Amino acid sequence: MTDPSQIRLTHLDEAGAAYMVDVTAKQPTVRTASASCFVACAPRVVAALRDGTVPKGDVLAVARVAGIAAAKKAPELLPLAHVIGVHGCSVDLAVEDEGVRIETTVRTADRTGVEMEALTAATVAGLAVVDMVKGVDRSVCLRQAQVTAKSGGRSGDWVRPADEA
Repeated sequence: MTDPSQIRLTHLDEAGAAYMVDVTAKQPTVRTASASCFVACAPRVVAALRDGTVPKGDVLAVARVAGIAAAKKAPELLPLAHVIGVHGCSVDLAVEDEGVRIETTVRTADRTGVEMEALTAATVAGLAVVDMVKGVDRSVCLRQAQVTAKSGGRSGDWVRPADEA
């Protein structure tokens, strides 16, 4: 277990003030990150998603486009995130018995990772699903938003263990 006194958060200086990490001297490298979330829905919403009868239209198409657009906006939403090139973004949605599973992958060739872009894509896609079905199911909710994998950069590759997913 890591000693809490040894943990250093990269966006805090020695005095504890927030700052944007300077990545100027880093060389651009290929980096990828994946994230997921789940939108829990009532059975009648799952049926409407499968039948394509949600009153507001094609929920999955709208959510996919919302997720892609969101990945490119992460630095506008997160004040310490770097403006980087989002060179690829996939947003995959699958209707399951309990709701909609969303999985995203974002790629770049830049100086810093794309974990926040992948997580932003997943959660905004989830929010788009919520927005489109909330008139049918007021109890709809977003669950388990998490980064599931990353590759590239100084810290190398990481995959969330299956028992934590």
